[in-house]
Amino acid sequence: MQLRADKDLQARWRADGHWRDQTLDQAFEAAASGHPEVLLTVHAARGPRSISLGQLRKRGRALAGALHGLGLTAGDVVAMQLPNSIETALVYQAAAALGCVILPIVTIYGPHELGFVLRDARAKILFIPNRWRQTDCVQNVRDSGQLPDLKAVVVVGDGDAGDYMRWDDFEGLAATDNWPGVAADDPAFMVYTSGTTADPKGVLHSANSLLAEVWQSYPDNDPASRVMSPYPAGHVAGALGVLAHAAAARRTILFETYDADAAARYVGSERITHTAGTPFHYLALLDAAEALGCDMGSLRACGTGGATVPESLVARAEAAGIHMFRRYGMSEHPTVTQGADGDPLYVRMTTDGRLRPGVELRIVDDDGNDVETGTEGEVATRGPDMFLGYSDPAIDAGAWLPGCWFLSGDIGRLDAAGLLAITDRKKDIIIRGGENISSREVEDLLLRIPGVREAAAVGYPDDRLGERVCAYLIVDDGLALDRAAIDAAFQAFGAARQKTPERVIFARDLPRTPAGKIRKAELRRDLRAALS
Repeated sequence: MQLRADKDLQARWRADGHWRDQTLDQAFEAAASGHPEVLLTVHAARGPRSISLGQLRKRGRALAGALHGLGLTAGDVVAMQLPNSIETALVYQAAAALGCVILPIVTIYGPHELGFVLRDARAKILFIPNRWRQTDCVQNVRDSGQLPDLKAVVVVGDGDAGDYMRWDDFEGLAATDNWPGVAADDPAFMVYTSGTTADPKGVLHSANSLLAEVWQSYPDNDPASRVMSPYPAGHVAGALGVLAHAAAARRTILFETYDADAAARYVGSERITHTAGTPFHYLALLDAAEALGCDMGSLRACGTGGATVPESLVARAEAAGIHMFRRYGMSEHPTVTQGADGDPLYVRMTTDGRLRPGVELRIVDDDGNDVETGTEGEVATRGPDMFLGYSDPAIDAGAWLPGCWFLSGDIGRLDAAGLLAITDRKKDIIIRGGENISSREVEDLLLRIPGVREAAAVGYPDDRLGERVCAYLIVDDGLALDRAAIDAAFQAFGAARQKTPERVIFARDLPRTPAGKIRKAELRRDLRAALS
């Protein structure tokens, strides 16, 4: 994929130290050579597992040879639908060493979404657990349709692997160590995110763009920072937790499944300095810290976002001695703005902070023209940690303004002090517990149910998850359709459970524009009013 940034932008990002022209493998090697003793711990219900950076590097390099022995080479896509685990971190090391593109996939995806992602990305190998929670992951792959590019499936953990390869057998493969290199501007990481399209969109990052985010978050002059990430492995935020250890050599705590009690204890015992999370994570963390009497005093960088942040949450954290701040970003551009722990409380409660170094932002109208300061418009961004583009050229073509400005699909305003506040969404998504859910995909699934004539999916507020899914339906007269029937249909379609509507409203008609388009903003407003 061609770099979109022009030579002047590239030169500026290099001169300012954002782009160091290291591949992921080179960054991993430098971190392991300099700090081989630094530990990664993955907390799980059956007990924590830890590995040093030196051990991770040694085993990961050997596994790169195993990948090569299976026929993979530089530029091939290595997919994993794994929770956070030591094996996940090892796959990062192996794929980076071989120059492959790392593709973590969220664990909530059922066979419908999994099959699309694997085909769209042309993944050559897939790593899965035997089971994850209540899901038979081996059967999910079998049910995901034809996967013509897939060379192997590797199953991590105990249990039946079927016809697929077990992790122990994969790790025991004869290794080779003669493979081509890649450049820091080549695609190195890929993640799929839901948006206005029915199917997830493939977001491609280079090593330069992904590491620019890491260097911003964990600067060289702060080597003692200690990181705890609550995010699951299939998100860009989850990847940054892995990279905090692998590239920035920070003591890091990850969670197979987020455990707020354990998180509160880790903050005290490990003297965690940096954490992040959605409001859901912080609410649970504060509850646990209060119940257990844990000391939160070591925390000094506590960013939150990914869902609407209640002012009351920031105020509650402040009362507990945690200087929480909002931040704004997305898979395509992980951190555009963020607050700082030294900002006044009202700034941290009501804004998403200031631009990160090297990042630029415009607020534009529907024609791409800049609006006046303080006026709402669509947020357009560019910066060194911005993605290369979407895997689908048709989607990618409509996502940019001239000059390498990415159209975020979010509505916001920028005040005279340079503080951004996100106020709405132009893109039609629902954010449930930090997961982006495409309204259109939910609607397409609803319309597959016999007798459903029209469907509109919107989010409604939820104190714990941020939003949940509500479906407005117009159905044939006399159709007997209820929540249970819709739940059963979505399960039969192989859709992720989180996409199943949790509230259903039947209507005779829906508010529309003169062109007949459903007014989603009006539905959201009416729903919020009814629930308040």
